Amino acid sequence: MEPLNHECGMVMIRLLKPMSYYRKKYGDFQYGLGRLYLMMEKQKNRGQEGAGIACVKLKANPGEDYMFRDRALGSGAISEMFDKIQAEIGQCTKEQLADNNWLCKNLPFIGDLYLGHLRYSSGGTKSIQEVHPLLRRNNWRAKNLAICGNFTITNNDEVFKEIVSKGQHPRDNASTYFMLEQMGHRLDREVERVFHIAEDKGLQGLDITQYIEDHMDIANVMRTSAPIWDGGYVVGGITGSGESYVIRDPWGIRTAFWYADDEVIVTASERAAIQTAMNVTSDKVNELQPGQALCINKKGKYKLEQIIEQKANLSCSFERVYFSRGNDIDIYRERKELGRQLVQPVLDAVEGDLDHSVFSFIPNTAEVASFGLVQGFEEYLNREKMQQIKALGPNPSDADLERILSRRVRNEKVAWKDIKLRTFITAGDSRNALAAHVYDITYGTIEKGVDNLVVIDDSIVRGTTLREQILRILDRLEPKRIVIVSSSPQVRYPDYYGIDMSSMDHFIAFKAAMALLEERGMWNVVTDVYCKCREQLTKPAAERVNCVKEIYAPFTVDEISDKIRELLTPADCKAQVKIVYQTLDGLHKACPNHLGDWYFSGDFPTPGGTLLVNKAFIDYYEKYNK
Repeated sequence: MEPLNHECGMVMIRLLKPMSYYRKKYGDFQYGLGRLYLMMEKQKNRGQEGAGIACVKLKANPGEDYMFRDRALGSGAISEMFDKIQAEIGQCTKEQLADNNWLCKNLPFIGDLYLGHLRYSSGGTKSIQEVHPLLRRNNWRAKNLAICGNFTITNNDEVFKEIVSKGQHPRDNASTYFMLEQMGHRLDREVERVFHIAEDKGLQGLDITQYIEDHMDIANVMRTSAPIWDGGYVVGGITGSGESYVIRDPWGIRTAFWYADDEVIVTASERAAIQTAMNVTSDKVNELQPGQALCINKKGKYKLEQIIEQKANLSCSFERVYFSRGNDIDIYRERKELGRQLVQPVLDAVEGDLDHSVFSFIPNTAEVASFGLVQGFEEYLNREKMQQIKALGPNPSDADLERILSRRVRNEKVAWKDIKLRTFITAGDSRNALAAHVYDITYGTIEKGVDNLVVIDDSIVRGTTLREQILRILDRLEPKRIVIVSSSPQVRYPDYYGIDMSSMDHFIAFKAAMALLEERGMWNVVTDVYCKCREQLTKPAAERVNCVKEIYAPFTVDEISDKIRELLTPADCKAQVKIVYQTLDGLHKACPNHLGDWYFSGDFPTPGGTLLVNKAFIDYYEKYNK
């Protein structure tokens, strides 16, 4: 119910035909630009803090610029950039708009190669300098580099030291900048490698330049850069001479898809964005495999390269539960199955009283899981009806049949997100009172004091919105019982691969476990975990373990769920409140190909993630003791 900032989105487009081709076939000289805009808009869910685009012209003459970039901040960044481009096009004369050569030469973003990025910052900084693509300029076209990505590197210090040891002096120690400098350095070396080959062949001047651009291997840049990275990432880059690439981490934590035909090669963070923009079926869109890179040379020939050996398949399950748009066919099915997996625990929570239970969802991202939950209960109800009809014998009366067949699963739109809270009132109590009205309810959908109200959410992370807004507004309907259902398991651990949750005290499950330890006189467990976490700081990467798991070990899932319910239920709530969570087993059954569950299980896929979760507990403990 609290929105999570997460996982940037990216797009790369390589046009394989001249602009005149697209104009003749599609009637649009902005074909590439239009596909870039569409795929960025279709992935806007992935980043609303800022956006950026870059473009390369392959046929620019010496003295003409060939690489362009624009960036903007805020949720309207995409519109701001593309409106600016359209304003410039609007100033062209009819004669200029009819001249393909003039358009290609004079309009900055009418080019051959595009890179687009949507940003959510996991670190909280929101300056324009942080917005991708980042650009590294050079007087050699082949040494110009723009990169963007959906990534968080968990061993920043190690990578930074490696770069410095090579003699570089990065102007910032943020992973975004040192990745640009690291890959830029390796790009320089690749250009120089081919330069020496050209010299040995006796080439000179512009012939050397041409040879470099025709023979450099962009995969070498990644082979000499990526192996040291620990984390989840998809990184895309384009050079001034027209090479491009996208690489995915070897665990498959972050997502990347690609499509190619004889007109265009595109990559994006989400498959459905490519399907919509290119009007192709899902089977035509390929998933970039873990550790793999899609490499495209200056001539538009592409190849798939295994840059790093593929590790265990631990692609992010939260991507399936919450972050990706639900119009992808597989994600839609998986979210429905997440709801269906919850039928029995919800039935237990309402004590089997399906006839007096009303089902709904909050927020909109949980709607598909709600469909699955309701369909699961319809299947359950149909089985009950069959048994009841069989029990009537060979000659049932019409009245008995009508009574049985009229039973329905009651599914209602109970809550609506109504307004955004204005901040002119800042005092705590007054602000909380207003916050409760962010949601509104549909009156008359609940029989007061009789019905159970079952509301499904995709996840419960912090619980603040649930306590301050959702439960208060739902209680006004006066149900007998409110059952809050999470389609994901208890979120117990921070994420270090792109989501903005890195502090232990952000999680209501952690607060519940700590409260139980204190109540039961088990605070020694907390101290022991702190000491063990400190010992982990000096362990070799291969020996690291997540000691924070021991905070949860003394308790069952149900005990922690019950404590969460206690912590989140407002004191003046009249209805009985229950909270039901998805199980890890249910998550894996629903999403069998996306087994990255470290948020819930604590099983981090990389040594860097394990190190950081132990550091997070150390920070919490030391801050708490202060």
